[in-house]
Amino acid sequence: MYLEPLTSDEEGDDQRSTRSITISARFSQATSSIVGSPSVTTTASEISSKGNGSRMTTESTIPEPSTEECLAVLQKIIQIKSYSKTDGELHATAHMAEIMKSIGLDSQLYKFDEGARQNAVGVWKGKGKGKGKNLLFNGHLDTNPVTEGWTVDPWGGLIRDGMIYGIGVSNMKSGCAAYFCAVQTLLKSGWQPRGDVTLTYVVGELQGGVGTAALIEQGVCSDADYFVNCEPSDLKAITMHAESQIFRIELTGVTRHMSKREDATDALLAATDLIPRLTALTFPNAKNQDVEACNRCHVGVVRAGLGREMADWRPPQVADFAIVRGAARFGPGQTPEDVRSALDQCCSETRKSFPELEYDILFEYADGMPSFEVPKDAYIVQRINEMYEQVRPGEKQPTGALAPQCFFGSDAGHLYTKLGMEGIVCGPGGKYNTMPDERVEIVDYMDCIKMFVRLIMDICG
Repeated sequence: MYLEPLTSDEEGDDQRSTRSITISARFSQATSSIVGSPSVTTTASEISSKGNGSRMTTESTIPEPSTEECLAVLQKIIQIKSYSKTDGELHATAHMAEIMKSIGLDSQLYKFDEGARQNAVGVWKGKGKGKGKNLLFNGHLDTNPVTEGWTVDPWGGLIRDGMIYGIGVSNMKSGCAAYFCAVQTLLKSGWQPRGDVTLTYVVGELQGGVGTAALIEQGVCSDADYFVNCEPSDLKAITMHAESQIFRIELTGVTRHMSKREDATDALLAATDLIPRLTALTFPNAKNQDVEACNRCHVGVVRAGLGREMADWRPPQVADFAIVRGAARFGPGQTPEDVRSALDQCCSETRKSFPELEYDILFEYADGMPSFEVPKDAYIVQRINEMYEQVRPGEKQPTGALAPQCFFGSDAGHLYTKLGMEGIVCGPGGKYNTMPDERVEIVDYMDCIKMFVRLIMDICG
């Protein structure tokens, strides 16, 4: 049972806005126990001289975001039902375009897929003086569907016990809201960048990043020097993630009645022998340990029966046909042929126990993303590390090809492979990602905004 009633599809924006304000008001009394006082400021001179921030004067201050305002922004985005490949995407992107325009950004919608889908982009133009670099933020607004097991309204934006709840809040509406709120905070403070800050809000990430790919083809992203993809990383700095290959292995055996099973080659038993081998796989030609850390193989579907139709109405007979379907994750520099070679080796090992077994390895097309990598000593990595340590003094930001994020795909792969752009994957959420009662810790959300405020000032200042 939901703790609050579900909102009907007919509920208007005014009703949703009223509920957003009410929830924010309930929470505002407790914000001081969750995050630091919003009145605290930090001198700009505290930004390390290793970055562009060395150009800022010591009289400047780093503005602190308003917890209440930032939660209200996120709640409103949660309250838009934006399932992937539905009209909800249009509502979500139109909303982002509208609020970016309302704070003074050059905001536009970019159609793709023959006009059926659209992305929202906002640009904060820099003064063009000095050495400020151009920084691009990237995130997607489309979400997975709600599954069974939810106990709260998936579109309510409920705030409770230091968490904010909602479908897609972790993957990845909190990241999307974080970089909007960072820019909004800086604009309210009167600070101005020298380089451009570009905010991209895409759809189609769940179909392999077709939205970001479309923006790249339209020339929208090419002026940026660096990017931050804000997929849920629990604020870790992810410097590498894998590419995916969906595979299907067909196993053909020899059937007999169970009374003569010793004479059979059981395709089902062969599959059970093969699966643990696949699960333990890594792939050849990993250029370093980080690439090997991105290697993983998983079997998600197994079927067996009689004949290629896998008839299942005759259980006393030995199965002579089985399929094993799964996904392989392989790192930068590795190829689908490296995956095929490793799969073939596993099948050959299984055939030693089932000499008459025949097998065929097939690759299936699936929406996927290219792999991504950035050196750990790259400028953007060093700067995000520094901003993390400013916001969380005494803590080092976890950095590298870190699980589970290194097994994910992200639009960082498109920005890296298609544009050769240096970037980082870092955003709030992850711990409660893609699960019933999806939620994000508010302290992580607010700390991410503070990091992005400092990063913009450092790189674009």
